[in-house]
Amino acid sequence: MLIAFACAGSFATAEWLRPREHRLLLSPGKTLASIIPETFGSWHQDPNGSIVLPPTEGTLAGRLYDEMLVRSYADGSGQSPIMMLATYGKEQSDGLQLHRPESCYPAVGFAIVGRTLGALQLGRDVSLPVVRLTARLGERVEDIVYWTRLGDALPRTAGEQRRVRLETAIAGYIGDGVLVRASAVRTNGRPEFTRIDALLTAMLSAVSSGSRQALIGTGRAANLVRQAP
Repeated sequence: MLIAFACAGSFATAEWLRPREHRLLLSPGKTLASIIPETFGSWHQDPNGSIVLPPTEGTLAGRLYDEMLVRSYADGSGQSPIMMLATYGKEQSDGLQLHRPESCYPAVGFAIVGRTLGALQLGRDVSLPVVRLTARLGERVEDIVYWTRLGDALPRTAGEQRRVRLETAIAGYIGDGVLVRASAVRTNGRPEFTRIDALLTAMLSAVSSGSRQALIGTGRAANLVRQAP
């Protein structure tokens, strides 16, 4: 009887702690395709470019993600295009972790040969935590910059992501999530991080102030609005 009472108590506690409220930073009726522009600054959409996609069909990740946006951008310089992948999930648990480039690139044969934590400077005292990777498959070397938004947090590691999921669960709500990734193939051995950073910074600047929170969270979006001339 004691064991039965203990099990019943554990079940009741788990049910009480189960998140029920949804908090969405991507406004209803909007999509990633509608808020991320096809042309901005010197960049325009380019049909060329071979992008590494996460496996989704028939998987848990495929059911969790509500939208996947794939685009390739060129700046008219004649350099290799920059590929962008953005994914959105209304209910986040393990979905973003499954799609982290550290997982999907090795799944198609790449080796991750470099990884650092960094930041994109978006404005005065406003920076965006990002992860920078270098992946290699034979002679192809690809530089990657990405970030994940889980609720209003921007975790860069699996440990940070687990902590955010626990905090939101304790708070009693389910947050939505976004992963934005941009990458470029190196030519002549030159790293592409500077060009990737330039594309991402220009893209976020071109996103309307009312939609930017869906990509970078409410705090950073509000700070950028306050700094706007």
